[in-house]
Amino acid sequence: MSYAITVRLHRPFGETVEQVRAALKDEGFGVLTEIDVQATLREKLGETMEDYLILGACNPPLAHRALGVDRQIGLLLPCNVVVRTDGDDTVVEALDPQVMVSVSDRPGLKPVADEAARRLVAALEKLES
Repeated sequence: MSYAITVRLHRPFGETVEQVRAALKDEGFGVLTEIDVQATLREKLGETMEDYLILGACNPPLAHRALGVDRQIGLLLPCNVVVRTDGDDTVVEALDPQVMVSVSDRPGLKPVADEAARRLVAALEKLES
């Protein structure tokens, strides 16, 4: 089972990050957290790596529905979206919300995960146009 929804784009990292934020917003997601992995590893370990940003995206109505089914599901929220460089490309990957269903084994989460997946796929497809 693949756990990611992925698009590969031939455009600059910074431009892609802004487009990802806009596409997520269009689909009802806000970015709650942002982790600059490249900067963190450089600062804490002196290590260098490619641009790598983790955005914690949340759609409040969907999060509310999921928490209504299973309070522990907060351990798997928000939906992480990674933007990273790979050679001359920028890769955008979102955690497939179906992972919530498989990890929790709560069938009531499936409709919420289906809706979240539909919205994430739509956001990533906007990046390709």
